[in-house]
Amino acid sequence: MDETGPIELASPQAANQESKDSGVFRDREMGTEYDIARVEMVYRKLDRRIIPAFWVLYFICSAIRSNVGLSQTMNEAQGHDLAQELHLSPKQISTGLALFYVCYVLFDLPSNLLMTRLSPHVWMSRIVIAVGIIGACMAAIKAAWSLYLTRLLLGIVIAGMWPGMAYYLTLFYPPSRTGKRIGFYFTAAQVSASVVGLVSAGFQKMDGLGGLVGFQWMFLLYGLVGILVGISLLWWLPDRPLAPGETRNRAGWRRWIPQSRPALQGEDARIHYEDLTRVYRRHAWTLKDLWHVVIDWRVWPLMVMYFGVVGVGIGVQNYGTVIIQGINPNLSGVDLSLLFAPIWVMDLIAILLVTPISDRFHHHRALFFSVPVLLQITGLLITTYAGSESNPWPRYGGLLIVGFGLGPTVPITMTWTNEIFQPRHGEVGVAAASALVSGLGNLGSILTTYALYTGWPADSVPGPTQYRKSNLVMVGILCLSILSAVSMTVLLKLVGNGSRAKQISSGSSTMDGDGVIVDGAARRDLQERGLGRLWFRR
Repeated sequence: MDETGPIELASPQAANQESKDSGVFRDREMGTEYDIARVEMVYRKLDRRIIPAFWVLYFICSAIRSNVGLSQTMNEAQGHDLAQELHLSPKQISTGLALFYVCYVLFDLPSNLLMTRLSPHVWMSRIVIAVGIIGACMAAIKAAWSLYLTRLLLGIVIAGMWPGMAYYLTLFYPPSRTGKRIGFYFTAAQVSASVVGLVSAGFQKMDGLGGLVGFQWMFLLYGLVGILVGISLLWWLPDRPLAPGETRNRAGWRRWIPQSRPALQGEDARIHYEDLTRVYRRHAWTLKDLWHVVIDWRVWPLMVMYFGVVGVGIGVQNYGTVIIQGINPNLSGVDLSLLFAPIWVMDLIAILLVTPISDRFHHHRALFFSVPVLLQITGLLITTYAGSESNPWPRYGGLLIVGFGLGPTVPITMTWTNEIFQPRHGEVGVAAASALVSGLGNLGSILTTYALYTGWPADSVPGPTQYRKSNLVMVGILCLSILSAVSMTVLLKLVGNGSRAKQISSGSSTMDGDGVIVDGAARRDLQERGLGRLWFRR
């Protein structure tokens, strides 16, 4: 493994066919030979170590980030919902929700770049601990200014979490295989939304206990759990993988940090090293490298894709109970919480169904993105126009369709970002591009939380047309997302996605024909795996 330059193959398709026929991957240049099933076993071991930890941290951070939406309708009959307790206007609540995303946009990229310089597992732990502390402090908010302050701080400390998780996965997996994994831990947000909605019914029963109202108990307990989860991640998550024989630097501040056990050891570590060599051959990035990522046109269609789907997702997350209340104003706070949960169950089902298939047919990411977005558009139109005053429930059915359509779109966008930017720019490409797509894409969240629904007074007047204009604005930004996905596909066909520095090839949906190959994973990924053994063996 002394080679540091790229390995050129005259015919990667032929090599791939040989692997497929024999069941053995042979790297002629490296002189090694091993069974593909053995390689898959290594990745399954990584799954058992990483994915549950990511699921738990994303669950608790999603709960803390979004529970302010539920607080708007909790114990409303007793006058103990967020607006009445803090004497807030609808516009002040919208401002507080949006301030979170302002900081998220500003700090996403710096946070992710710091993660590449520092220990990734320590940085993820830092994020969760800080989110827990701020989340618990939200139990003490007493006025608009304290809501604004805590939401600003929450946006600062959580920035970099979502793109950081996508970057972290590329340290252990080929980019074209990250879609299923991102989908798996992304289900934590859906389960969180469902569970938080259901559990909030219990918190409403605690209203007045110990001098705290229901939503204050919710903020406090979720925050304390977040702190405990963040501390546990120091031992739970593995640090960056090391090449065989390499030792980890424990000098300076690192000697005070708990050392987690390696993700892989012995033969497993050697196989992973040979299969994903690109990860181990990293070099310190420079500002010039970062600038090349920023000016790469491929960032911007991905950002617009993300803008639409995350804007709608956050809009439904923050205002789902408000929309349901507009469908039937007679529903109690507990009823709203119980009806809110099935939206995210539908979201979860779609993730589990679609993301594994999108990895198997990774040349067609745009298709797997666009069809669910069309379902979201359909659901929003049903929510806007269906039903009648005597039977408004078809509008709720539209929300369930929106939930199903939301599921796979964000994981697919982040996976496509990994696939495109790792071959072109290496590690800094994944870190910077995922942060730019996530950070700037969350401008959609600012739009839907600040300017729509209760933030749009003329559109929130009770009646049959309540929130109609807000729903149609979300339809419009979803159309932009589809247009961007189609444009990206066409432009990649015309311009290509060749490696800027001839570093590597992930053999992903970004490449056609021969490429520059340096490891076994890239060589295998030149050919789609199809539906064979989709859910039973990987």
